[in-house]
Amino acid sequence: MPAETVDDAILRLLEAAGPGRTISPPDVARALHAGPDWNLKMPQVRRAAIALAQAGRIVIYRKGRPVDPNNFKGVYRLGLSRQD
Repeated sequence: MPAETVDDAILRLLEAAGPGRTISPPDVARALHAGPDWNLKMPQVRRAAIALAQAGRIVIYRKGRPVDPNNFKGVYRLGLSRQD
């Protein structure tokens, strides 16, 4: 069975979190790598989150507000795009 991709992990965790809920990037990194060096996955998580946000599949939040996936810094969270 192939390993779960970063994109798949992000989407799976967001679905499990439920509507209107967000997840943290470290949650994704820990889901992908359970060892003590899970933080090595963080750059991959960020790249995948940016790509998913650019495709309109998720939203990146900073301080509770959506941000431009091409231009944000600092601590962020991930949420599903609303399908209104």
